[in-house]
Amino acid sequence: MQTVFHLIADDPEQQRTALTIAENLTQDESVEMDDIAIVAQAEGIEPLTAGGDGSDAVESLLDAGVAVKACGNTLDLKDLAESDLVDGVETVPSGGGELTRLQSEGYAYIRP
Repeated sequence: MQTVFHLIADDPEQQRTALTIAENLTQDESVEMDDIAIVAQAEGIEPLTAGGDGSDAVESLLDAGVAVKACGNTLDLKDLAESDLVDGVETVPSGGGELTRLQSEGYAYIRP
């Protein structure tokens, strides 16, 4: 199975919930997961920034093999560079495009 989490809201509690659910999924032995991804865009980008609220959880997820992706359009709008992100975060051209691509490949979509 494959799952993608969507971070888009400017609500730190909602962001923490999504990251916690993703972490729990990496540890759930009752489900055979092939891939877990997180796509962040708009106001959901904060946890992916180095030193941002939630960046420690993002680092832990990256260490666990979760693919973490930042929307390039959002980076441009917020005047952020790839170097402003947690090491290991991948940049994609658009968050919406990446979500669409992943869902077309069979990823389940979760947005807490």
